[in-house]
Amino acid sequence: MGNGTMISEFILLGFPNLHGMQMMFFGVILFMYLSTLVGNSLIITVVWTDQKLHTPMYFFLCNLSLLEIWSTTLVVPKMLANLLSDRTTICFSCCMAQVFLHFSLGTTESVILMSMSFDRYLAICRPLHHATIMTIRVCFRLAFLGWLGGIVLIFFHSLPVWILPFCRDNRVDHFYCDLGPLLKLACADTSIIEFTGFITTVILQGSAFLFTLISYIFIISTIIQIPSSTDQKKAFSTGAAHLTVVNIFYGALIFMYMRPSTHSSFRINKVVSLLNTVLVPVLDPFIYTIRNTEFKESLSKMINRKKKSLHI
Repeated sequence: MGNGTMISEFILLGFPNLHGMQMMFFGVILFMYLSTLVGNSLIITVVWTDQKLHTPMYFFLCNLSLLEIWSTTLVVPKMLANLLSDRTTICFSCCMAQVFLHFSLGTTESVILMSMSFDRYLAICRPLHHATIMTIRVCFRLAFLGWLGGIVLIFFHSLPVWILPFCRDNRVDHFYCDLGPLLKLACADTSIIEFTGFITTVILQGSAFLFTLISYIFIISTIIQIPSSTDQKKAFSTGAAHLTVVNIFYGALIFMYMRPSTHSSFRINKVVSLLNTVLVPVLDPFIYTIRNTEFKESLSKMINRKKKSLHI
């Protein structure tokens, strides 16, 4: 441990090289954040109001939409406030909470995505057993496991980070409190924390990814054996949206966290993090609904009901 005064707040450096484009950047990020809230809230509202959409696929999609709302709200409002202010500090406890919630929600999302892949596997590969296996009770248990598991597992892993001494520089080279930039500021040896974090990520996220990958190997294998090309396209379209989101999620995860934290390129990580926390949550509602006839019909019915109620 180094000598020095223990710090009580961090300075988020964010994007210092915008060169007069801060207001334009602020406008773009604000628009995308509001679009994320509207798009994902719309998915939850439509699914909640239409009994026809009370199926496992849409249940997990609502959980995913809720995760996107929480994860972006955790990061983006503070980033927007910092873009308009010369004081870009965040309190110590707020920073630690942000680290914990960021990884907790990420762990929950991997479980939800894994559950969605299992649901798609049953629907395409075992259609006769789908209704009996993927019951409402099973869906709630899987979702509960994801939310609770994310909180409990990351809580115990975050404890060593919370008690680290930070007594040197308090400038975090990121637009939110991420683990890698924080560990670089610690006045103690963080190699054990980095190693355990890497192993935890590999075991938890790696297992979820492997399960998802195996599910889609079986799904694609089953689709190829379907004799009709029309039925093939129909079957593949039900899982294509989810497969796209899985690729984006795990691609960003592997790039940012499947390597030692303090040796990562923070500049590149910031760009990838920005895409993952701002762009992807905007795209998810479109990815899942743009070719989804069921959802578009339910949305149209909801809009027509609203119009009728307004005329009355």
